Parts: sequence; C-alpha cells; structure tokens
Amino acid sequence: MPFVTIAPPAVGLDLDLRYATPDNLTGSPIYARPLCLLHPDAAAALGRAVALAAAQGLRLRVFDAYRPPAAQWRLWRAFPDPDFIADPRTGSNHSRGVAVDLTLDTEDGTPLAMGGGFDAMGPLAAHGCTAVPVQAQRNRCLLAGLMVSAGWQPYDREWWHYQLPGAAAYPLVEDGAMGPRLM
Repeated sequence: MPFVTIAPPAVGLDLDLRYATPDNLTGSPIYARPLCLLHPDAAAALGRAVALAAAQGLRLRVFDAYRPPAAQWRLWRAFPDPDFIADPRTGSNHSRGVAVDLTLDTEDGTPLAMGGGFDAMGPLAAHGCTAVPVQAQRNRCLLAGLMVSAGWQPYDREWWHYQLPGAAAYPLVEDGAMGPRLM
C-alpha cells in the first residue's frame, strides 16, 4: 500500500520539515526533498487531528513524518541516545510511516509555546515536565488531547512525537519503496 503525500493546502496543516533543512540536530539537511509521507492509516489519523485542531481555531505544524532508515542512521550517529533517537538496528516508527513530529499553531501560523523546541533532547522535552511554564504545559496537554482523540499515542520523552498504537507491527520501509524518495 503506497504512502500518502501530505501537502497543503489539500490537508489543512503547515509543513516545517526540519530534516530537509540545516535546522535540525545534525546541523545539515538529511533529506534531499521536503516531502511529508505517511502510511495510509497514519494519514487518516492525521486528518482527524487536523479537523480537531481546526475546531479549536488551531493548525498543526509537522516537523517530520516518514523517515527513511538511512536518515535514522544519520540521526543516530549525531545523537546516539535511545531515549530520544530509536536505534536504527531495531528501527524507528518514523521508518514505518506511522509516526509524526508536530506542534500547534494559531490560525495565523504563530506557534504555541511548548516550553522548548523540536528536537531539544533532554528532560524539559517530556510531556509531563512541570519545569516548563504553565502555559507551555497547557499547550502540550492540548496537543496531546487532540492527538490522542484522533487515534495517536504520545511518546512520553518528547512532547512533539506521536505514533499509531501498535506501530511496531508495521514493517520498516526503505526510501522510495512506498512512494517518492526523500534522500
């Protein structure tokens, strides 16, 4: 089953695909093309999350979705911490097309404060971290509520990461095997 390309304006969200830019933890682009791809099951769940966010006057901003295994290796070499980067020998749920990294924006594109940036690996990134400002805690809870209601499961250590329940049952997918190539 081919992956679904997620692209505005057809899907009411914003893309800020960090691994196609130098604005990521490696300091250099990992993807050659800024494409947002997801397994059809994940694309349907993302569509539900988009609708729930829109009902609140908000938009989703996606940082990453499908991640080729070769990209996972590049991230692992840059930051080999299994609490934040899945060991590429076992595989990332991003490499299965069933995980997404994202945040919430206002309708005009202003990001909601989350108490830390995307890929800011450390204790402040955890969903339940009370060391971030109260408004950021509320925004994280709002994002989690929208995503869980849409069928996603949070990863406790990263406020931005969500995956489908049972994600490990989906196969790892090589770049270009289920859609356009990213690398």
